[in-house]
Amino acid sequence: MEAFEYTSRYDAAIFNYLARRQGTALPPALRLAYDKVADLRYGENPYQRAALYHEPFPFAATATAEKLQGKELSYNNLIDLDAALRLATEFERPAAVVIKHTNPSGVALASTLAEAYSLAHAADPISAYGGVVGLNHPVDLATAKAMKKDVLDAVIAPEYEPQALDLLKSKKKGTFLILRTRGPFRKEHGIDMVRVLGGVLLQTTDFPTPRPEAFKVVTKVSPNAAQMRDILFGILVSRYVKSNSIVLVKGERTVGVGAGQMSRVDACMLACYKAKAAARGSVAVSDAYFPFRDGVDELAKGGVATVAQPGGSIRDDVVIAAADEHGIGMVFTGIRLFKH
Repeated sequence: MEAFEYTSRYDAAIFNYLARRQGTALPPALRLAYDKVADLRYGENPYQRAALYHEPFPFAATATAEKLQGKELSYNNLIDLDAALRLATEFERPAAVVIKHTNPSGVALASTLAEAYSLAHAADPISAYGGVVGLNHPVDLATAKAMKKDVLDAVIAPEYEPQALDLLKSKKKGTFLILRTRGPFRKEHGIDMVRVLGGVLLQTTDFPTPRPEAFKVVTKVSPNAAQMRDILFGILVSRYVKSNSIVLVKGERTVGVGAGQMSRVDACMLACYKAKAAARGSVAVSDAYFPFRDGVDELAKGGVATVAQPGGSIRDDVVIAAADEHGIGMVFTGIRLFKH
């Protein structure tokens, strides 16, 4: 059995290498050669078994992160940590992401990591309770002090200053999970894979670079420079929020997130409810077009100033008219952001 395991892995590596050399993003056949590295505490629920497998040529990633402290990892821990890491590493500036059940409850950019974390946590402190944090810069003492006071389950980051690590190790009596990534980050993640009954779905992870010059302002009101920056930030965040989704942004931080709703108008209502007064003057990024004007009406009630959406609905003219009626700016980005 060991001999077949070795030779099958070797053959799979050769096949996958040659397929990549031919420029095939999605190969004609799928040959997996992953190595089991750990049994997990449990799956999504305690009665389910789960394990972690590594890719043959890993990079700085969730699966290869080093655990510096904490209890035995669970399936849910890794899913949430992966969501936090993917989103945090979209940005170059200090960025903090708080994840709860794979959705971001708060995301922020700032001049320091400590400020970014505080803003991200404050975006929705109730949802952040027991959440997971992803950071894209080394954790300093100021950031650790900000995290120390909050109830969290785990953090993943590229590095920790010694004093910061000592402080974080005192959280939750030593059960707080601390993970450190190994190697450089990369935004291109290759392919993503999801199992369906009787088969596997593969898709590429490439993403079009949002370019303001390609956007189309369709209303009488145009976004200002700060609002355009918030649109760009919101697009990157929205990419990692379960559909249907609405992300409210102000000052390159989320102030309200409506995630995973069955209708877009409900996502609008939820985002405004989460943001409360902070919704006033914010930018709303929608992961897909508005099929009716009701979503825009709800955003207007919350005080949203600008809406960004892909466009392409048969009722675009009605939706644009609603935005003009409310004195709201609207931008068509041409980029759909569905996440299932």
